[in-house]
Amino acid sequence: MPSVKVFNQKGAEAGSIELADSVFAAEYNEALIHQAVVAQRNNARQGTKCTLTRTEVRGGGIKPWRQKGTGRARQGSIRSPQWAGGGVVFAPKPRDFSQKLNKQARRNAICSALSEKLRGDELKIVDEIKIEPKTKQMAQVLSDLKLDKRVLIVVTDADEAVVRAAKNIPGVSTLNSSLINVYDVVANAKCVMTKEAAKKIEEAYKE
Repeated sequence: MPSVKVFNQKGAEAGSIELADSVFAAEYNEALIHQAVVAQRNNARQGTKCTLTRTEVRGGGIKPWRQKGTGRARQGSIRSPQWAGGGVVFAPKPRDFSQKLNKQARRNAICSALSEKLRGDELKIVDEIKIEPKTKQMAQVLSDLKLDKRVLIVVTDADEAVVRAAKNIPGVSTLNSSLINVYDVVANAKCVMTKEAAKKIEEAYKE
């Protein structure tokens, strides 16, 4: 089991924590992580875009001018795609973009992503974050922890003040431990999680 340093919100060491190998020391699987990210992004698509083909645009039933003798290019309908107001070639239609990812594959992808963050020293565990819901206080915590890039803060239901305090800080996002996902982990340069959040993730994904 990997032993990870635990910091307090001032940035000082406050002990260590043992984490499960199956969750935080999993083998890096780039292909599986990529598959999980693509599936998650596709599942977020609404797929509601819709435009009209030439058969669906109103009008254009008559030939605009005779075939020969006018000196102009031959035309059959003013609703052809080359006309302003005409139909769209290969018009996009409503469709379902969702992709299925097996439960075990999703679990392995999350564990792989978290483990790689830990190996790359991009994951910090803090004992707790006790602040008022004020942006200034949250900014000070991030400064003390030496975090200045895109940061994901993983918390529990008890950390509502942290969520509110981080809302207005650019590049900082918060996530409940029960909603941990591959995209948010890999899309942020750094990840911070409370000891309680780490334990909840471990309980949920430990084999």
